[in-house]
Amino acid sequence: MSVITLITDFGNSPGVMKGVIWRIAPQVQIADLSHTIRPYDVRQAALLLARQVEYFPENTIHIAVVDPGVGTARRPLAAQIGPQRVVGPDNGIFTLLLQRAVQAGWPVRIVHTHRSAYWLPEVSAIFHGRDVFAPVAAHWAAGTALEAFGDVIDDPVQLALPRPRATAQGVTGEVTLIFAHFGNLITNIQREDLADWSHVVIRLCGVDIPGLVHTFGDQPPGTLIALFGSSGHLMIAEVNGRAVDRLHPAIGDEVEVIRQ
Repeated sequence: MSVITLITDFGNSPGVMKGVIWRIAPQVQIADLSHTIRPYDVRQAALLLARQVEYFPENTIHIAVVDPGVGTARRPLAAQIGPQRVVGPDNGIFTLLLQRAVQAGWPVRIVHTHRSAYWLPEVSAIFHGRDVFAPVAAHWAAGTALEAFGDVIDDPVQLALPRPRATAQGVTGEVTLIFAHFGNLITNIQREDLADWSHVVIRLCGVDIPGLVHTFGDQPPGTLIALFGSSGHLMIAEVNGRAVDRLHPAIGDEVEVIRQ
């Protein structure tokens, strides 16, 4: 059975997109990845999408709709990226998946889905999630070949995502994600960005956090901690609290790891 996932900045589950999908491909299972992306934040969607797709069966179709350019000349895309499939706007939302494909040697096929026979008959200029992306994904899940949707392209838009940089004291990165529910902060720093993590201080928003812990319960409630999260990235949290309310960071704020 085919699986389609949805990731949007709509704020709640877009039931109408599910209705469009099921009318075309009633056998499809639909999973909600997230609908709490910050409005218009393509980069956050790209990061969350890349963190989650590997846990789905091969050939799952992931519809990503964070689309501030909806209705403009930006292209609608469908792509096979290694073992996964994606449908969404050509605005960089698939950047990290494309980068992973290069690193892993995965085959990539990208199509500009301009053939309107696979869209709804009437297309709103402001809701391509319902009228373009959902029907394309449904037809694909129902067996339509990728190339039927349009012309193959090799120049998708890609975001310029910052990488951590080595410093004389350690490594410097930045806050890339803020999880609203628990208030945890995710950075772009990974374990391999520093050879020795045994004696470090993590500095963010003028606050120093001594060393790393393995899990939340290693320190008492109310303590700011640094640890590697489930995606392998350095994370800042407050035990049984909200680091975002404690530190008031913004996306892009500098995070320093300083050897002692």
